[in-house]
Amino acid sequence: MRYREGGRLDTSSVQDRRGRGGGLGGGRGIAVGGGGLGLVGLIIVVVLQLAGGGDGGTGAALGGLAGLGQGETADNSALEQACDDSGDANTSVDCAVVADVDSIQDYWSATLGEDYLPTSTVFFSGSTQTSCGGATSGSGPFYCPADQLVYIDLSFFDQLQSQFGAEGGLFVNAYVIAHEYGHHVQNLLGTNRLVTPGETGPASGTVRLELQADCYAGTWANHAETVPDESGAPLIEEITQDDLDRALDAASRIGDDFIQENLGSGTVDQDAFTHGSSEQRQRWFTTGYETGDFRACDTFGTDDLG
Repeated sequence: MRYREGGRLDTSSVQDRRGRGGGLGGGRGIAVGGGGLGLVGLIIVVVLQLAGGGDGGTGAALGGLAGLGQGETADNSALEQACDDSGDANTSVDCAVVADVDSIQDYWSATLGEDYLPTSTVFFSGSTQTSCGGATSGSGPFYCPADQLVYIDLSFFDQLQSQFGAEGGLFVNAYVIAHEYGHHVQNLLGTNRLVTPGETGPASGTVRLELQADCYAGTWANHAETVPDESGAPLIEEITQDDLDRALDAASRIGDDFIQENLGSGTVDQDAFTHGSSEQRQRWFTTGYETGDFRACDTFGTDDLG
């Protein structure tokens, strides 16, 4: 994966809370799990905050500082200095994620028009407060419908390689971020309302929601080399077959069956599925990538999830 040199990154789409104190506490709403990852050996049961679109009833402003705990602040000054050129994304994971967020939101803005409302990604380290409650690094990346923010401790990308055995790489990281923004799109479109909180199983609404987010990530990937930024040129110059292979490798390692068998009890229990099998996750990312059409991601309108 290669990013364009000489472009401008918009770091305002990120809240950098790393190094800030953020104790754990209560909150409103329930987070939507992302990659299906949490503490090694555990599978996070995903439950959904089913209030419709908008702010989930919290009154939190999009892109604002919703969820900040007492004594917790966001400071982008170091990020702005380090990521002043889009080419910095080629050598910095931080800048690459900023570029990914910019590109993903440019895609969805062009695709959904006024139906898409941009939001921010929160970088945190260790723990942070959200409108869905307290979060730790062990939660993995996730989207909180109550404040409409994506949360990630960037050390997750190292965990994905060291503990789950994924090959990793910049495009794998971008796939993870694009999946979380897929949840934001679902929240805006009201898809969350199709899912019963706490529902699990291979054909459950929870699994369908996660597979659709994988598919949405694939549709962005299809357009990533052509979607223009504010200057009229794409931020991402090249996605190679090796990048795609690495993303599919990552998808195979965050399937419920892989996690249960290799990092959990050693036994696959389909009734406990919350994100879909490895094969399903690969299939739906591929569907999105090959079609480039988010309407092909209707996991709720099919009896064949793979």
